[in-house]
Amino acid sequence: MKQYLEFSAEVQKAKEEGKAIVALESTIISHGMPYPQNVQMAREVEQIVRDNGSVPATIAIIDGKIKIGLTDEELELFGKSSDVAKVSRRDLAAIVATKKLGATTVASTMICAELAGINIFVTGGIGGVHKGAETTMDISADLDELAQTNVAVVCAGAKSILDLALTLEYLETKGVPVIGYETDVLPAFYTRRSEHKLNFSTDSIETIAETLKVKWDLNLQGGAVITNPIPEEHAMDEDYINGIIAKAVKEAEENNISGKDSTPFLLGKIKELTDGKSLVANIELVKHNAKVGSQLAVNYNSITK
Repeated sequence: MKQYLEFSAEVQKAKEEGKAIVALESTIISHGMPYPQNVQMAREVEQIVRDNGSVPATIAIIDGKIKIGLTDEELELFGKSSDVAKVSRRDLAAIVATKKLGATTVASTMICAELAGINIFVTGGIGGVHKGAETTMDISADLDELAQTNVAVVCAGAKSILDLALTLEYLETKGVPVIGYETDVLPAFYTRRSEHKLNFSTDSIETIAETLKVKWDLNLQGGAVITNPIPEEHAMDEDYINGIIAKAVKEAEENNISGKDSTPFLLGKIKELTDGKSLVANIELVKHNAKVGSQLAVNYNSITK
């Protein structure tokens, strides 16, 4: 397994010194945002992680290696390239074997983070159960990954293009804890609130870190979702964004867009219909997650050394 992993100098040094490390995905760079905002966002997020006491490890696949931590040039490569494969669990072995450029999703970033001994991962929002999944069976691989891989995911909830009620039901069935940080309801990505109450919430990073330690000490297999609402000043009006999402979903259905193509299409359409306001919100929520995730990693690292 080790022959497929390649650590950046910064991450290797952090591992040797026992520092807290935060995993970051690369699909958000290559498929989630346009250039140059994607690269600028990635650099800012990495710096926020550093400023809050942890070391960032952006994960991607380059030339047959799973890179744990990217150089500035590699971030630029992923931001600019148009032929980057979107890699989930299903695709990981093939993309490594064929030495293609691959950007990791939530699911595959979790896999690679666990292989690299990293327990805390920051993203924008997790995937979930898509609207109409009772007939299409369109359910993100992120959810099954959360059930089997020991990595905690700090996010602004599930993307609001999804069926949030079914997403929570699926996570409950799989035994995945969903912990609200400074919220007692599931955040809905662009907005701070949804109608879905959470079973467990806390205002304490230390409590979340202790909960994760106990979970894994007890060999309760799988990850956890740490939901961190978008800051108030960057949140979008609920009725406004829900109306936009409904239009985007309708257009995706009319164009028979589904599966792994649906999320990039919907996010792009929402950006278009909001005149770019949704992209600003997306960037701000990722940055906020990076701050909280880095603080969580420091706390978790301090009690598990």
